[in-house]
Amino acid sequence: MVARILWLSGSAIFLLLGSLHLYYTFFTNKFDARNKTVIIEMKNTSLVLTGETSMWNAWIGFNASHSAGAIFIGLMNILLAAQYFPILQNSVIIIVLNLATAIFYCWLAKKYWFRIPFKGILLATGCFATASIIIYLV
Repeated sequence: MVARILWLSGSAIFLLLGSLHLYYTFFTNKFDARNKTVIIEMKNTSLVLTGETSMWNAWIGFNASHSAGAIFIGLMNILLAAQYFPILQNSVIIIVLNLATAIFYCWLAKKYWFRIPFKGILLATGCFATASIIIYLV
């Protein structure tokens, strides 16, 4: 029961952070550069890879897809923990992949982002790791 609650808690954190990120991407200016000239330049500059999009469109797209990934992780893990916990308990690969993904997000947050997402993802990773330990020790 404790492992399930921890897994659900870690999943809810991913869902919350991903949902906030998606909201901030499309409905606020929180991810805009403080220097307005940077935004203008991003809108008028294409990628080396292709001229079919601007840096600004790529920026919005990357943020949106990043949000979708975190939302997917949260929702799929909530579904697993709430309705299929025995499958989760008996699947080393699901547990390892979740831990690896959470640890990767943690590393990204520490290296490239800022304090709030890092602390949230660290807490979610701790929930997943503790749940995993409980699953394998009980």
